[in-house]
Amino acid sequence: MVVTRRQFTQGSLALIASTQVASARARKKLKILLIDGMNNHTWKVATAGIREILADTTLFTVDVLTTPPADANAAAWNGWRPNFIQYDAVINNFNSGFTADSILWPQPVRDSLEKYVSGGGGLVSYHAANNAFLAWPEYNQMIGMGWRPKSYGPSVHIGDHDEVVVVPQGEGFEPNHPPRLDFQIHVRDTHHPITNGMPRVWLHPSEQLTHGQHGPVDGFTFLTYAHSPVTQQSEPMDWVHSYGKGRVYTTMLGHTWTKEPSPDLECVGFQTLLARGVQWTASGRVTIPIPRDFPGPAHISLRHLRSLNETL
Repeated sequence: MVVTRRQFTQGSLALIASTQVASARARKKLKILLIDGMNNHTWKVATAGIREILADTTLFTVDVLTTPPADANAAAWNGWRPNFIQYDAVINNFNSGFTADSILWPQPVRDSLEKYVSGGGGLVSYHAANNAFLAWPEYNQMIGMGWRPKSYGPSVHIGDHDEVVVVPQGEGFEPNHPPRLDFQIHVRDTHHPITNGMPRVWLHPSEQLTHGQHGPVDGFTFLTYAHSPVTQQSEPMDWVHSYGKGRVYTTMLGHTWTKEPSPDLECVGFQTLLARGVQWTASGRVTIPIPRDFPGPAHISLRHLRSLNETL
């Protein structure tokens, strides 16, 4: 078949156009909604750190939505209605307390988040966000284990051969943690997109090593763990779960302190883990590479975050 110059030109233009569309799609940033407003931690520091970590990847846009304060009246809460469906994932950096009488988001907001995640949206539970909403059953189904008493449900630790050991309801440890310390993160699941390619063991600085988390555990994939000097067991640090069609990523890392440095947020390992976790939650895939300066088993690697000094 003879191809005319006009046909060749039209074909070339069509190829260029389709390439440009594909390139534009590849460059399209994932839209993230970060919710804060209450916490037993310095949530402003955490929010600033999360935003900078994600911004440095150039893959995300992050909108921050702050809840009404704890003493807000009903009118303020009635006017607070996040539009989850506009976003690829939601990061929860909110914790109003771990008791049954702690502040809950309004029922329409809870219904909306459940519908959003089950319909295919992403949810990231950041550090103390797993303390929140004891009286919201579906939230606990989404995040799995939370800062709950051992009477609430089973817990998990990781065995000597990376097996998941389920501790029955009513047994094990109550939730707690030792003072901040450096500890090794162990990658349990080396095949999941979030942790694929990471060193099996890396050193993480000045962090809160939480133990005794309880709640639903069936169907969860535990990605990382750390050995607790309190329980003398390996405690899960990061895990993922499907809720309907949606993806949920829970991390216990990322503690912040009032008027103190937070080198844990400046850890290259944590920054990589968080960014990859958010990308997977938002899209189902991970393209963020493992950086050359990733920490190793015996050395810490830090990348300065400008925003932390600004918000202390």
